[in-house]
Amino acid sequence: MAGFRFAYLENSSDPSTIQIATFKDTETLTKGDMVSIESGLADLGATNDETFAGVALETVSGTTAVSKITYISNDDAVYAVDDANARLNGATLDLSGATGAQTVTTSSNADFQVVAD
Repeated sequence: MAGFRFAYLENSSDPSTIQIATFKDTETLTKGDMVSIESGLADLGATNDETFAGVALETVSGTTAVSKITYISNDDAVYAVDDANARLNGATLDLSGATGAQTVTTSSNADFQVVAD
């Protein structure tokens, strides 16, 4: 299964911060995609983005400045993602893949950090 899934919060158990943002571009964001916020608008996350906001909770084929997407945005959220490679706790990884097929890959930008082997 591609994409990210909410696993837990470091300080509690349920995602409590759900946000809604307007699309930056005309594109599809798929449930499980990493969402970035650019100029206050939602965009598909890409490696080396500075503003990963959280994970999309729905699939929306959106229109620029019109459509909206709902996403988890807790600062302490931990996400699970399928990865064919064994990773050690503390390793850094990059975001990889298009909408509906996002995963992680070997790090050059250190987008994420592994929190469990």
